[in-house]
Amino acid sequence: MTVRQVTLHQLRIFSVLSRHLSMSKAAAELFQTPSALSLQIKQLSENLGVTLYEQIGKKLFLTPAGVLVAQAGTEVQQRLERLIGDLAAQQNLERGQLHLCITSTAEYFAPRLLGAFCGLHPGIEAHLEIVNRVSLLQRLRDNVDDLYIMGQVPDGIDGVAHAFLDNPIVVVAATAHPLAQQEQIPLQRLATEPFILREAGSGTRLTAENFLAERGIRLQTRMTLSSNEAVKQLVAGGLGLGILARHTVAAEVATGDLSILDVEGFPILRKWHAVHRRGKQLSAISQRFLDFLLASENADQPSVQDP
Repeated sequence: MTVRQVTLHQLRIFSVLSRHLSMSKAAAELFQTPSALSLQIKQLSENLGVTLYEQIGKKLFLTPAGVLVAQAGTEVQQRLERLIGDLAAQQNLERGQLHLCITSTAEYFAPRLLGAFCGLHPGIEAHLEIVNRVSLLQRLRDNVDDLYIMGQVPDGIDGVAHAFLDNPIVVVAATAHPLAQQEQIPLQRLATEPFILREAGSGTRLTAENFLAERGIRLQTRMTLSSNEAVKQLVAGGLGLGILARHTVAAEVATGDLSILDVEGFPILRKWHAVHRRGKQLSAISQRFLDFLLASENADQPSVQDP
């Protein structure tokens, strides 16, 4: 085993491969060809004297040694980035990297917060990943990013959650829907209406279904979609009611395409959370961004708040 010949670049590309388990997808992220990527990983495997992955059919699987190397590669990369950030902070310089991962629902406000933060600290390099809830939780388990923004935090998560922004959940309908003109709609009335809902793993859907189940109400699901935009379009088209985070429908409510219904028990009040792995040492830049998010709860930010 010739560890001295192992390079940081090789560890980085193998960490990327371990996330995608696809040579072509990893190569695309790294702006390399699959053949060049395969050669680098082959060299890493030979230098370490271990087999890093197996290919069965068209699928890649990490070996136990590959899992250890991928974890080490991620840890080394994060430690170097934290070192750069800490040194920059020590010298009062605006440098370093911030890796942020958010759920797809958070894309309606989180990029604006990130943009405002980068405006205050123009020297940092920010990386933003927008994924569904299932992918975000996997990235959190793998400790891929510095911080994660999500709504409902699952029980037993190996992380620390910081609530920082209101996230009310509302029932919406097309403006022409009969319920849009009613007030104090009984909760039981929802059981008689068809619903257009997000996928089963969505935090918004989990929150709504748990709330309704506690009150003995089960929704009629007409269609399940993985996109907030698709849900809004179908609801606006009159195909059913929807349950979404209020800030995701602000534009459609303003233009009159959608109406927020006055339903008993709604809005469901919850918070957005910034989460990081338990025991993780945040870089100076990451800690500064977390502090920025926590301060935003009481700050005057009309571009982020719901109308």
